[in-house]
Amino acid sequence: MKNIRLWATLPLIFLAVIWSYRSLMPTNGNTSVEQEFGFSTDKALTHVEVISKQPHGVGFPAHEIVRAYVVGELEKMGLEVSLQEGYTSGDWANYSKAVNIVARIKGSGDGKALLLLSHYDSSPHSALGASDAGSGVATILEGIRAYLAKKVTPKNDIIIVITDAEELGLNGADLFANRHPWTKDVGLVLNFEARGSGGPGYMFMETNRGNERLIKEFITANPKFPVTNSLAYSIYKLLPNDTDLTVFREDQDIEGFNFAFIDDHFDYHTVRDSYTRLDRNSLTHQASYLMPLLIHFSEADLNSLKSLNDYIYFSIPVFTLVTYPFDWIWPMWFLGLGIFAVLLILGFRNGSLHLKEVSLGFIPMLVSLLINGILGYFAWSMITTLYPGYKDILQGFPYNGHTYILALSLISLATCFLAYHKFKKLSIPNLLVAPAILWLVICWAVAQYLPGAGFFILPVYALLVCFAISIYQKEPDPFLLLFLTLPAIFIFSPFIAMFPIALGLKMLVTTTLFSTLTFWLLLPLAGRYPKKKLIGTLLFLGCIGAMTVAHFQSGFSEENAKPSSLVYILDADTKKAQWATYEKQLSDWTLSVLGSENSIPEKTNNTNIYSKYNSGYTHVSAAPVKDISGPVVTIEKDTTLNGNRMLEIGIFPQRDVNRLEVFTNAIQVKKASINGIELSEFYLKERRSTRLFTHYISTNDSTMLKLSIPAGTELELTLYEASNDLLAHPMFTIPERPDELIPMPFVLNDAVIVKKTIRH
Repeated sequence: MKNIRLWATLPLIFLAVIWSYRSLMPTNGNTSVEQEFGFSTDKALTHVEVISKQPHGVGFPAHEIVRAYVVGELEKMGLEVSLQEGYTSGDWANYSKAVNIVARIKGSGDGKALLLLSHYDSSPHSALGASDAGSGVATILEGIRAYLAKKVTPKNDIIIVITDAEELGLNGADLFANRHPWTKDVGLVLNFEARGSGGPGYMFMETNRGNERLIKEFITANPKFPVTNSLAYSIYKLLPNDTDLTVFREDQDIEGFNFAFIDDHFDYHTVRDSYTRLDRNSLTHQASYLMPLLIHFSEADLNSLKSLNDYIYFSIPVFTLVTYPFDWIWPMWFLGLGIFAVLLILGFRNGSLHLKEVSLGFIPMLVSLLINGILGYFAWSMITTLYPGYKDILQGFPYNGHTYILALSLISLATCFLAYHKFKKLSIPNLLVAPAILWLVICWAVAQYLPGAGFFILPVYALLVCFAISIYQKEPDPFLLLFLTLPAIFIFSPFIAMFPIALGLKMLVTTTLFSTLTFWLLLPLAGRYPKKKLIGTLLFLGCIGAMTVAHFQSGFSEENAKPSSLVYILDADTKKAQWATYEKQLSDWTLSVLGSENSIPEKTNNTNIYSKYNSGYTHVSAAPVKDISGPVVTIEKDTTLNGNRMLEIGIFPQRDVNRLEVFTNAIQVKKASINGIELSEFYLKERRSTRLFTHYISTNDSTMLKLSIPAGTELELTLYEASNDLLAHPMFTIPERPDELIPMPFVLNDAVIVKKTIRH
């Protein structure tokens, strides 16, 4: 009977893990958002379908079509819509024209306004933008329709801003935040984004001070499926990722909430970011945030949201969102340390603990930590060695990425069970000392360096309670132990998948380490299973099975296509031309154009042209020289005054182009402006390469460049002028790209590039 009750906890642990994932977001058939708020996911999906029919980056033909559609839908609701148009260069020297869509619902009060924010441009070239950020636009359009259908007058004004050129450097947000008169009225921003085509929507706050007031108001609004934690935002702030909301926070001290789903990362910025691949439940999840927050913050006092105090917060089944002040972090840690010290004294006094056995208990813990750390650290390198085509998925998350996460989780748990099997003669209290010490060390480290993870101490309290029970009871109730391990399961199980999804499979080490750390918290129960070797073996076989499934999923197909790239580069000065590609494993299609390719050494393969992941050309070959016109460059002015040489240079395209990238020689550029828009002094001072700026061109605009450089300095400008029409260009006969290939995102692709150098 005793073993039956113990073994019965094993499937219950499995069900608890499933619950920890299933509770994150609405599932199929969930109609709570529609029933309570009148939001129709079907109607929102209709918007997504229209928005994502074609790539609609800045300067693309469909860009204006999408803008007209969004304007028309807002006007159907009776709103007065205006377009804010202007040029910006953002913080990344990506110059473009942005056309923001702006509307306002007038409130009855005179307090601060609530701003609903998303962007309508897709990533340049091939991205359809269904999720990023068609889903955000659709959520706002349908949310406003549902809100207005209630025929209520809000207390606060509601401002709707659908920005442009977000993908180029947050340019539209920069334009609105810094130049629109309504910015001064804004008290809070709700921003809707996506970085994949599925998964739960995560909430990230952006604050310049403390988050206390925002968290309390968020809880009062009571969204039904909050997925968030203070650790995620602490990590987010350390990464080089920004959203439109970041501009409002940094430039205007306006705070707010980001909502973004990030799973199925392989679709991000690709032609597969389509209406058919968007997860309906992810869209519903975004609505489950918008509607209660729209209703709440349209009535709340938005003048009093600032706070100096920070709160720990994390979402968990049953309790939804748990919060407490940062001020509690250290007292809670010292309390845990004190409880542990008392239990050690009591354990040694009553004979439950023995120094030798306690010391031996460190061995399986350190062995499992070392093995799993090594497995996780080298896993992605080993996987890409076996399947080199994955290297061309620049997001770092292949189509079978979830299967690899499962496999690494299983082998990590197998390692733990097998390691502790070797020490099965040690009693549970003696085995628990080592994990308790290490977990207290971890909690000290996060309190010191990453306080957003302060909630890690809570499962440690549960471990200490189990430790206390084990000291005084040789055979405690397994269901009680299971109950005490639930906080660890609910808090850490989602992390096992979330971190490699968010950061790419190069961070599979987070999966193996969190699996190991979670196992130690479950050790009061897991350590009692009599067949640890059998369980470990079964888990290892499960890993083999998952890896086998991943192998059969590793091929590319029409549904799961391989990224490919091809560009034509004409040097207008030398009259030579090349084919080039970013592919590390060449597709047959690319090779058919390159012919006999030449590989470029890894350390010298950068060609200056900007790409998000600093990708450079991997293979080149000679190409026929075509009669393609390069830009005309004129020196309009060249004067020297007070030790500065000031130049005005005109760059005029002679063909339809999408992008102009400009580099200088290694000189100091004191000031620079493009068509009257100055590049920031910080950017010019800190630029780490010779890249000066990129102009994403609309309507074949010319580029008027003003420079200030030290007197007596020779200027050398290198221009790369590109059009995204290689496959359709009448001078080329490129074979049609096969269905099992898609254009590679994040790089200049399918482009005709003319390089030209000017020395003056």
